[in-house]
Amino acid sequence: MALVAPAGPVDDRETARARALLERWGLRPRTTPRLSATHGDYLAGSDETRLADFTEAWLDPVVRAVLCVRGGYGTQRIADRLDHRRLAAAGPKFLVGSSDITCLHQAMGEALGLVTLHAPMPACRPVHVDEATAASLRAALFGAAPRSLALDGPVLAPGRAEGILTGGNLTVLASSLGTATAPVSEGRILLIEEVGEEPYRLDRALTQLRRAGVLRGAAGVVLGDFTDCGPPDRVEAVLRERLSDLGVPVAAGLAAGHGPRQLTLPLGARAVLDTALRRVTLPPHERSTA
Repeated sequence: MALVAPAGPVDDRETARARALLERWGLRPRTTPRLSATHGDYLAGSDETRLADFTEAWLDPVVRAVLCVRGGYGTQRIADRLDHRRLAAAGPKFLVGSSDITCLHQAMGEALGLVTLHAPMPACRPVHVDEATAASLRAALFGAAPRSLALDGPVLAPGRAEGILTGGNLTVLASSLGTATAPVSEGRILLIEEVGEEPYRLDRALTQLRRAGVLRGAAGVVLGDFTDCGPPDRVEAVLRERLSDLGVPVAAGLAAGHGPRQLTLPLGARAVLDTALRRVTLPPHERSTA
């Protein structure tokens, strides 16, 4: 396992916590001396440093998975500089992360045809305090992830949809429109989650996706957590208004994103959303994994 920080800065305490978790699982985490670098007050080193660390970790022949220690902001600043030809030559590996790492999921998953893991970062609190969060990440890394996930939120539009699971953080998806890592949702099940955005900001981002045609092409939409986004009834009202008229199944309540329980999801894998069963199932997929 290689620990990298392609976005926000990581302190020594976070790195130690991530290492300890992986070592308890019998894994061998690797870090670079540049992991604790900073640039300004919101980046984990310069763009060149973060790009070099990620590239070196991916190209290391003994590394089977590259785990992002935290999110924050900064991944979009290096996404267009990834050398996909070199990265593809290293063979399939797992990319692990969420939040700002949504941009890397789009960049790596689409260009290399990989299944990537939308997962809690190993330094983040839920993976250390919630047994189900830790078990889900561990199972995915060891190739034994559960094939069925419950939805405990409202159904905004009923139905059944099947397609490749894609998506991630709403703000990152919306801000990637018009770029090489713009979300591809045609015929796919789109996962959306968010943290710390007021209802009107959720509305604005969803409207941006609608205007760009991203939501119109999706086969279905599954909603993760919308943590600290305002009163739940107001959040639900915005989601219902902007998503329920798409003509595809839309359901909420998947424990993924920034909530107290963060399940690991295989982006790029085939999934089935069934609102009657209130479940997302993951039959065997055909795309490459580690």
